[in-house]
Amino acid sequence: MAHPEVLIRGRRVLLPSGLAPATLHVTNGRITAVTAFEAPAPSDVPVVDAGQLLVTPGLVDSHVHINEPGRTEWEGFRTATQAAAAGGITTVVDMPLNSIPPTISADAACTKRDALGDQLHVNVAFWGGVVPGNVGDLEGLQRFGVPGCKCFTCPSGVDEFPMSTRADLELAMPVLRDLGRVLLVHAEAPGPLEVAEREVAGADPRRYQTYLRSRPKAAEDEAVAMVIELSRKHRCPAHIVHLSSASALPLLEQARAEGVPVTAETCLHYLTFTAEEIPDGATHYKCAPPIREASNRELLWKGLEEGVIDLVVSDHSPCTPALKKPESGDFLGAWGGIAGLQLGLSVLWTQAKARGVSLEQMVRWNTLGPAKLAGLSSRKGQLAVGFDADLVLWDDAATFEVSPDAIRHKHHVTPYAGRTLSGVVHQTFVGGRLAYSKAAGLTKPGGRFEAVGR
Repeated sequence: MAHPEVLIRGRRVLLPSGLAPATLHVTNGRITAVTAFEAPAPSDVPVVDAGQLLVTPGLVDSHVHINEPGRTEWEGFRTATQAAAAGGITTVVDMPLNSIPPTISADAACTKRDALGDQLHVNVAFWGGVVPGNVGDLEGLQRFGVPGCKCFTCPSGVDEFPMSTRADLELAMPVLRDLGRVLLVHAEAPGPLEVAEREVAGADPRRYQTYLRSRPKAAEDEAVAMVIELSRKHRCPAHIVHLSSASALPLLEQARAEGVPVTAETCLHYLTFTAEEIPDGATHYKCAPPIREASNRELLWKGLEEGVIDLVVSDHSPCTPALKKPESGDFLGAWGGIAGLQLGLSVLWTQAKARGVSLEQMVRWNTLGPAKLAGLSSRKGQLAVGFDADLVLWDDAATFEVSPDAIRHKHHVTPYAGRTLSGVVHQTFVGGRLAYSKAAGLTKPGGRFEAVGR
């Protein structure tokens, strides 16, 4: 057995076999042994005793918009990874748009990697992007180390990342398949969106119902059906990001039953908020696709519990406060994106516990599920020998009220402000190294860039 550098022990450690008293031996950033809680420790090895705190794998958030370089005033690697560490997240995967340049070529990916510097408090990987005309760049992105590439089937909101048509995906999907990479899809079809936008023309833009009507379920359902059809045809793995329309669940369930390689995620905000509770003018709730009705939320939970939805992410998509148009409360003109990265563990546990969902199931949704999507499941998402010592110690019984002053994102605009949540993070370890503690705050940056599959 390798000589450990630190031992982390607790009476409630979430191992692959379930909760049990255990001691994790950490050497060179990895778990090298799992022994009994009472196992004697070498005199020269420091011991972290979690006591009755939960010890679980560090979260993997595979849907985060960090926006650096180019729009660093919206967020940035330093602040995003600080927030992640404080929330028990040990790996984030950055989306390819909103940075300038977008991550649509190996050269652009290198530019983004150069921006990391010594800012990382947790580990970071990158998604690549699919846009019209960049099929020839996909192999370079694969060699760089992206686990997959994301596209939009409707306008993305930024000029640097144009939408992909069906014809574009017909070209890209066979290439991604042969490269062993997944296609991530923002699935809203432009046709139903255009019709809906005409229908709400002249309606009060401060009303949330106006915005909700402008992004109908039909847009998601049509796009999801197209992605399933193309995935079936090309045998290219496809993943639906931020699913908000529960009426698409039967399509996904049938496709999975047929063996079509398609998966889906949903987001914290779709599982928490409802359209009925959003006040007019409260643009900090705006995201795309939108938060829908309470009945839709409950169906998303059912799809998650039944395995039709594979994982839960934050889709942390912040912007400068002015872009949310707080003075006018204009839902149609405000930037669409919700900031919630730091709160993911507590938000999901609060909702899961209220529904009687087990801790083990909840943790799979935000650790092993996203790790598998991002090509990291051989070393992240479990507390087992050979895995990275990325873990979080937290109190599942404690509650707290979300205060904007405690948020470490660059901007503190979030719909979770004022909410009482269950689950308080006490310590976050990245590669066996303490990254955050409730008592002392953040330590020096010690995260790394994660190249996938090369």
